[in-house]
Amino acid sequence: MKKILLIEDDADLFALVQYNLTKEGFAFAGALTGKGAIDLCLRERPDLVILDIMLPDSDGIEICRGIRAHPQLAHLPVIFLTAKASETDRILGLELGANDYIVKPFYVRELIARIRIHFREQPSQIRVLSAGKLRLDPARREVMLDSRPVALTATEFRLLECLMSRPGLVFARDKLLDAVWGRNHAVTDRTVDVYILRLRQKIESAGESYIRSVRGFGYSFNFESDPSPSA
Repeated sequence: MKKILLIEDDADLFALVQYNLTKEGFAFAGALTGKGAIDLCLRERPDLVILDIMLPDSDGIEICRGIRAHPQLAHLPVIFLTAKASETDRILGLELGANDYIVKPFYVRELIARIRIHFREQPSQIRVLSAGKLRLDPARREVMLDSRPVALTATEFRLLECLMSRPGLVFARDKLLDAVWGRNHAVTDRTVDVYILRLRQKIESAGESYIRSVRGFGYSFNFESDPSPSA
Protein backbone atom coordinates (compact mmCIF):
# COMPACT_ATOMS: atom_id res chain seq x y z
CA MET A 1 0.00 0.00 0.00
CA LYS A 2 1.44 3.36 -1.04
CA LYS A 3 1.57 6.07 1.62
CA ILE A 4 0.77 9.70 0.83
CA LEU A 5 1.88 12.51 3.12
CA LEU A 6 -0.13 15.75 2.94
CA ILE A 7 1.02 19.09 4.37
CA GLU A 8 -1.89 21.52 4.04
CA ASP A 9 -3.09 24.19 6.48
CA ASP A 10 -6.70 24.36 5.22
CA ALA A 11 -8.47 21.95 7.58
CA ASP A 12 -11.46 21.38 5.28
CA LEU A 13 -9.27 20.66 2.25
CA PHE A 14 -7.02 18.45 4.40
CA ALA A 15 -10.01 16.38 5.52
CA LEU A 16 -11.38 16.14 1.97
CA VAL A 17 -8.10 14.90 0.51
CA GLN A 18 -7.55 12.51 3.42
CA TYR A 19 -11.02 10.98 2.99
CA ASN A 20 -10.62 10.47 -0.76
CA LEU A 21 -7.10 9.08 -0.61
CA THR A 22 -8.08 6.62 2.11
CA LYS A 23 -11.15 5.65 0.08
CA GLU A 24 -8.88 4.96 -2.91
CA GLY A 25 -6.76 2.57 -0.88
CA PHE A 26 -3.78 4.76 0.00
CA ALA A 27 -2.21 4.91 3.43
CA PHE A 28 -2.28 8.47 4.73
CA ALA A 29 -0.20 10.71 6.96
CA GLY A 30 -0.13 14.47 7.22
CA ALA A 31 0.02 17.71 9.12
CA LEU A 32 -1.77 21.05 9.12
CA THR A 33 1.52 22.86 9.62
CA GLY A 34 4.86 22.90 7.84
CA LYS A 35 6.87 22.96 11.04
CA GLY A 36 8.98 19.82 11.34
CA ALA A 37 8.04 18.66 7.82
CA ILE A 38 11.40 17.00 7.13
CA ASP A 39 11.28 15.09 10.42
CA LEU A 40 7.71 14.06 9.60
CA CYS A 41 8.83 12.68 6.23
CA LEU A 42 11.67 10.75 7.86
CA ARG A 43 9.32 9.33 10.49
CA GLU A 44 6.45 8.39 8.16
CA ARG A 45 8.52 7.33 5.12
CA PRO A 46 5.85 8.26 2.55
CA ASP A 47 5.93 7.24 -1.10
CA LEU A 48 4.76 10.71 -2.23
CA VAL A 49 4.37 14.16 -0.64
CA ILE A 50 1.58 16.64 -1.39
CA LEU A 51 2.75 20.06 -0.25
CA ASP A 52 0.98 23.39 0.04
CA ILE A 53 3.31 26.21 -0.98
CA MET A 54 1.78 28.98 1.13
CA LEU A 55 1.77 27.77 4.72
CA PRO A 56 1.23 30.20 7.61
CA ASP A 57 4.31 29.06 9.54
CA SER A 58 6.58 27.77 6.77
CA ASP A 59 7.49 28.17 3.12
CA GLY A 60 6.50 25.12 1.07
CA ILE A 61 9.25 25.86 -1.43
CA GLU A 62 11.86 25.73 1.34
CA ILE A 63 10.39 22.44 2.56
CA CYS A 64 10.70 21.06 -0.97
CA ARG A 65 14.32 22.22 -1.10
CA GLY A 66 14.93 20.45 2.20
CA ILE A 67 13.45 17.23 0.82
CA ARG A 68 15.59 17.42 -2.30
CA ALA A 69 18.73 18.10 -0.25
CA HIS A 70 18.20 15.15 2.10
CA PRO A 71 19.84 11.91 0.88
CA GLN A 72 17.04 9.75 2.32
CA LEU A 73 14.23 11.85 0.85
CA ALA A 74 15.56 13.26 -2.43
CA HIS A 75 13.83 10.56 -4.49
CA LEU A 76 10.33 11.33 -3.18
CA PRO A 77 7.80 12.67 -5.70
CA VAL A 78 6.48 16.06 -4.54
CA ILE A 79 3.22 17.57 -5.79
CA PHE A 80 2.70 21.26 -5.03
CA LEU A 81 -0.76 22.55 -4.19
CA THR A 82 -1.08 26.31 -4.56
CA ALA A 83 -3.30 29.21 -5.50
CA LYS A 84 -0.45 30.65 -7.59
CA ALA A 85 -1.55 29.94 -11.15
CA SER A 86 0.83 31.86 -13.43
CA GLU A 87 3.15 30.11 -15.88
CA THR A 88 6.12 31.68 -14.11
CA ASP A 89 5.03 30.21 -10.77
CA ARG A 90 4.55 26.78 -12.35
CA ILE A 91 7.98 26.78 -13.99
CA LEU A 92 9.62 28.03 -10.79
CA GLY A 93 7.94 25.27 -8.79
CA LEU A 94 9.23 22.61 -11.19
CA GLU A 95 12.70 24.11 -11.31
CA LEU A 96 12.86 24.03 -7.51
CA GLY A 97 12.21 20.30 -7.41
CA ALA A 98 8.47 19.62 -7.61
CA ASN A 99 7.32 16.73 -9.77
CA ASP A 100 3.90 18.24 -10.39
CA TYR A 101 2.01 21.47 -9.76
CA ILE A 102 -1.75 21.63 -9.07
CA VAL A 103 -3.58 24.94 -8.81
CA LYS A 104 -6.40 25.49 -6.32
CA PRO A 105 -9.29 24.99 -6.67
CA PHE A 106 -8.89 21.54 -8.19
CA TYR A 107 -10.86 18.34 -8.65
CA VAL A 108 -9.89 15.62 -6.18
CA ARG A 109 -10.19 13.03 -8.95
CA GLU A 110 -7.55 14.94 -10.90
CA LEU A 111 -5.24 14.91 -7.89
CA ILE A 112 -5.66 11.16 -7.49
CA ALA A 113 -5.00 10.64 -11.21
CA ARG A 114 -1.80 12.68 -10.96
CA ILE A 115 -0.71 10.62 -7.94
CA ARG A 116 -1.29 7.35 -9.78
CA ILE A 117 0.96 8.53 -12.63
CA HIS A 118 3.90 8.44 -10.20
CA PHE A 119 3.08 4.90 -9.11
CA ARG A 120 2.91 3.23 -12.49
CA GLU A 121 4.28 -0.29 -12.46
CA GLN A 122 7.77 -0.85 -13.77
CA PRO A 123 8.32 -3.17 -16.79
CA SER A 124 8.56 -6.89 -15.94
CA GLN A 125 12.02 -7.19 -17.55
CA ILE A 126 14.32 -5.00 -15.49
CA ARG A 127 17.73 -4.20 -16.94
CA VAL A 128 20.72 -2.49 -15.44
CA LEU A 129 21.74 0.27 -17.87
CA SER A 130 25.28 1.60 -18.06
CA ALA A 131 27.21 4.04 -20.21
CA GLY A 132 30.66 5.43 -19.52
CA LYS A 133 30.83 6.16 -15.81
CA LEU A 134 27.04 6.18 -15.45
CA ARG A 135 24.99 3.22 -14.18
CA LEU A 136 21.22 3.04 -13.65
CA ASP A 137 19.62 0.14 -11.76
CA PRO A 138 15.78 0.20 -12.05
CA ALA A 139 15.32 -2.58 -9.49
CA ARG A 140 17.25 -0.70 -6.81
CA ARG A 141 16.03 2.71 -8.03
CA GLU A 142 19.68 3.69 -7.97
CA VAL A 143 21.94 5.80 -10.19
CA MET A 144 25.72 5.70 -9.80
CA LEU A 145 28.23 8.06 -11.41
CA ASP A 146 31.86 7.00 -11.21
CA SER A 147 30.84 4.56 -8.41
CA ARG A 148 29.19 7.34 -6.40
CA PRO A 149 25.40 7.55 -5.82
CA VAL A 150 23.51 10.35 -7.58
CA ALA A 151 20.45 11.76 -5.80
CA LEU A 152 17.65 12.01 -8.37
CA THR A 153 13.99 12.79 -7.90
CA ALA A 154 11.47 10.17 -9.04
CA THR A 155 10.73 12.14 -12.21
CA GLU A 156 14.41 12.69 -12.99
CA PHE A 157 14.98 8.96 -12.57
CA ARG A 158 12.13 8.05 -14.96
CA LEU A 159 13.35 10.56 -17.52
CA LEU A 160 16.93 9.26 -17.41
CA GLU A 161 15.72 5.65 -17.57
CA CYS A 162 13.58 6.46 -20.61
CA LEU A 163 16.51 8.04 -22.44
CA MET A 164 19.06 5.39 -21.46
CA SER A 165 16.78 2.51 -22.44
CA ARG A 166 16.89 3.60 -26.10
CA PRO A 167 20.36 5.07 -26.71
CA GLY A 168 20.68 7.08 -29.91
CA LEU A 169 16.91 7.42 -30.40
CA VAL A 170 15.79 11.04 -30.54
CA PHE A 171 12.73 11.65 -28.37
CA ALA A 172 10.43 14.55 -29.20
CA ARG A 173 9.46 16.57 -26.15
CA ASP A 174 5.80 15.48 -26.36
CA LYS A 175 6.88 11.81 -26.43
CA LEU A 176 8.96 12.33 -23.29
CA LEU A 177 6.01 14.05 -21.62
CA ASP A 178 3.79 11.05 -22.38
CA ALA A 179 6.40 8.51 -21.30
CA VAL A 180 7.47 10.21 -18.07
CA TRP A 181 4.50 12.32 -16.94
CA GLY A 182 1.67 10.31 -18.54
CA ARG A 183 -0.87 11.13 -21.23
CA ASN A 184 -3.04 13.13 -18.83
CA HIS A 185 -0.20 15.44 -17.87
CA ALA A 186 -0.88 19.13 -17.36
CA VAL A 187 2.68 20.32 -17.92
CA THR A 188 4.29 21.85 -20.99
CA ASP A 189 7.26 21.17 -23.27
CA ARG A 190 9.22 23.65 -21.16
CA THR A 191 9.00 21.14 -18.30
CA VAL A 192 11.13 18.68 -20.27
CA ASP A 193 13.81 21.32 -20.81
CA VAL A 194 13.85 22.11 -17.07
CA TYR A 195 14.32 18.46 -16.12
CA ILE A 196 16.96 17.83 -18.79
CA LEU A 197 18.94 20.78 -17.43
CA ARG A 198 18.70 19.39 -13.90
CA LEU A 199 19.77 15.93 -15.08
CA ARG A 200 22.78 17.34 -16.90
CA GLN A 201 23.85 19.24 -13.81
CA LYS A 202 23.80 16.00 -11.81
CA ILE A 203 25.25 13.41 -14.21
CA GLU A 204 27.63 15.34 -16.47
CA SER A 205 29.89 16.73 -13.78
CA ALA A 206 32.52 14.06 -14.52
CA GLY A 207 33.29 15.62 -17.90
CA GLU A 208 31.26 13.26 -20.06
CA SER A 209 28.31 14.42 -22.16
CA TYR A 210 25.42 11.97 -21.93
CA ILE A 211 22.36 13.84 -23.21
CA ARG A 212 22.31 15.32 -26.71
CA SER A 213 20.00 18.17 -27.70
CA VAL A 214 18.36 18.13 -31.12
CA ARG A 215 17.41 21.72 -31.83
CA GLY A 216 13.70 22.26 -32.33
CA PHE A 217 12.83 18.63 -31.65
CA GLY A 218 13.99 16.95 -28.46
CA TYR A 219 16.73 14.88 -26.83
CA SER A 220 18.61 11.60 -27.10
CA PHE A 221 21.02 9.62 -24.96
CA ASN A 222 24.50 10.09 -26.34
CA PHE A 223 26.25 6.88 -25.20
CA GLU A 224 25.58 3.32 -26.25
CA SER A 225 23.88 1.69 -23.30
CA ASP A 226 25.22 -1.62 -22.07
CA PRO A 227 22.21 -3.48 -20.66
CA SER A 228 22.77 -6.44 -18.40
CA PRO A 229 20.39 -8.53 -16.22
CA SER A 230 19.90 -7.22 -12.73
CA ALA A 231 21.10 -9.41 -9.90
